[in-house]
Amino acid sequence: MRIPPFNPYIAIVIGVIAVSTSAVFVKLADDTPAAIIAYYRLLFAVLIMAPIVLTKYRKEFRRINKKNWILSILAGVFLALHFILWFESLTHTSVASSVVLVTMQPIFVFLGTYLLFQERFSFGTIISMIIAIFGSIIIGWGDFQHSGMALIGDFLAILAAIAMTVYLLTGQQTRKNLSLMTYTFIVYGVSSITLLIYNLIMQYPFFGYSASNWYIFLALAILPTFFGYTIFNWSLRWLSSSTVSMAIIFEPVGATILAYFILGELVTWYQLLGGTIVIFGLFLFTLSTSRKAIVTIARRENN
Repeated sequence: MRIPPFNPYIAIVIGVIAVSTSAVFVKLADDTPAAIIAYYRLLFAVLIMAPIVLTKYRKEFRRINKKNWILSILAGVFLALHFILWFESLTHTSVASSVVLVTMQPIFVFLGTYLLFQERFSFGTIISMIIAIFGSIIIGWGDFQHSGMALIGDFLAILAAIAMTVYLLTGQQTRKNLSLMTYTFIVYGVSSITLLIYNLIMQYPFFGYSASNWYIFLALAILPTFFGYTIFNWSLRWLSSSTVSMAIIFEPVGATILAYFILGELVTWYQLLGGTIVIFGLFLFTLSTSRKAIVTIARRENN
């Protein structure tokens, strides 16, 4: 077996830190509409990928059939919806609450496979889902006591997790027929076009933002998108999918710590309690479904 050129466990830590920056960057761009932030994140990601995909992978486009094009387009639309809902949730609630709730999307993915493919539940899976849902209820209850707007943010984060679920389930079959780079390029491209149309309808301005916001847009395209999930995909060559999946569970922890030091966001007792319960439930859920391919896909492509 080949020796990895870099310690994969250190790589995973870097990946978790990278994806944990996403919510903080969105918060820092507080004078920018959520859909504009999402648009530039995906647009810049597409522009960065274009030179590689359109040269090394361009022949692959000729082999894409009509069905795969339709599914890829649908996946791109729902990915755009995911970002709109999640980034909007961050304008109403804290990083801790929003990231914890949106990280629950693998559970929705598993529920989706049950409804669509009659995937069976193990006892451990059911218990872990109940635990995670109980933790989310604590967060929602606490946010409602604190602010009605915070509860709206929590609800938007859950809707964002559901939109991500549809994105994953829609693109699951197509992803098997295309390389990761080609599929990602198509989906990001469709998402950026969807967001362009949405922003035009909402009449959000595309320009006139501060230089720091443009740096944030670019940072979102580079850090969580490439340094985060590219590293996770690379790590799968050297580590088991369950190891990588469990590492990604700690994204809410990293995001909450960064929000504390960078944004000055304090963690309330109910966020700490509810978040801990959700993460524990997700940890058990990953253990009980570590052999399920759909959960592996969900963890690798989250957020």
